[in-house]
Amino acid sequence: MMERNDEYGNLGFEMNRERVLFGLLAVCALVLSGCRTKPEKVVEKPPYDQPLGPGQHALRKITDPLEMPDYTMACLDLEGLRKAIERSANYLQKPSSRQFFPSNGITHEHALESLWAFAELLDTGLKGRQLNDAIREKFDVYMSVGCDMEGTVLFTGYYTPIFAGSISRRDNFQYPLYKKPDDLVKGINGEILGRRGIDGSLRPYPSRAVIEGAGMLRGKELMWLGDPFETYIAHVQGSAKVRLEDGTLVTVGYAANNGHEYRSIQKEMVRDGKIAKDKMSLAAMIDYFKRYKDEVSRYVNRNPRFVFFKEEGGAPRGSLNEPVTTMRTIATDKSIFPRGCLTFLSTRLPQTSGGGVANRAYRGFALDQDTGGAIRAPGRCDVYMGEGELAGELAGQTYQEGRLYYLFLKSGGTRGLY
Repeated sequence: MMERNDEYGNLGFEMNRERVLFGLLAVCALVLSGCRTKPEKVVEKPPYDQPLGPGQHALRKITDPLEMPDYTMACLDLEGLRKAIERSANYLQKPSSRQFFPSNGITHEHALESLWAFAELLDTGLKGRQLNDAIREKFDVYMSVGCDMEGTVLFTGYYTPIFAGSISRRDNFQYPLYKKPDDLVKGINGEILGRRGIDGSLRPYPSRAVIEGAGMLRGKELMWLGDPFETYIAHVQGSAKVRLEDGTLVTVGYAANNGHEYRSIQKEMVRDGKIAKDKMSLAAMIDYFKRYKDEVSRYVNRNPRFVFFKEEGGAPRGSLNEPVTTMRTIATDKSIFPRGCLTFLSTRLPQTSGGGVANRAYRGFALDQDTGGAIRAPGRCDVYMGEGELAGELAGQTYQEGRLYYLFLKSGGTRGLY
């Protein structure tokens, strides 16, 4: 610092002389012109969870060819996409899925027909520029209006952690994941209605702090984990795989929550000076709570939302009760976006590179098959990164703005043209 200060000190006289001369010229110019300078108005961007206004739709149809996204790079990497489309189609073929349509002007039939048309296009074997041209010819594209009605969407990531655990309480497994309690009442669409009392009345379900402090779920343990913060990670991610002592992997998936809004403990830790904002990540939190286990409950209880689990067979499932697919499943606000439909992501995502992780431009197709406690409004989207430690590292580093598009078969379009 001393050398830098000396360098600026040697230039001080010359710089001050130039500033005085520039100032005099500026004053003269103002006097001659008679104009006044006005402070430039700073327009703040709305928060990413800015809700839609009355009567507004989450999607806007793109009609200007200059606004159309280029799918070419995405058309070179199609791994897992066909399977993800089949899973969405399976959901849309269930009678219960019809109740959520029409959505943004898209009918149930149109949504399903669009999936099959895109799948048939993939079956042609076209790739790269040829597939891009075919998609642009056959499909309309809609863009999320985002948080600012201009398309700005914040992309974050989530994953399925893998933890060591036990189906019974052991010395090294003391922290439980719980089943859905019998007194928790859900609505027909899965919404949490509350806690049913002995007299049949409904009242809000208790917060995380009350549930944990009162031990009110004793006897409802599903799995036991070896670390208190691991149970919280499972709550935030909505699912986990538990490796039992005999090596068996058991998937535990989301069953319900207590109806409280999600509150980020990351912000709490940054505010308290525990982890610097520019150093904050899931890995940093894991490291911190390994060193300070006595602080876990202090922070996690600031998030009143509590998640209940159920044992599942096979792969983790999203909110549509279909298996999620790495980099092909996204989570959005299901109250405003059409469920199960084909999307296109344009943003930057962390990707493995040379043994490390680097943020790179990302263009890819995905299916809207999941939701999340903090994923609200048209300005948010969560990308499923997969299972295990590396997926967790990628998810923890995902925090980028971008654009989210939905693709639907053009009006009058038919399947089997290619």
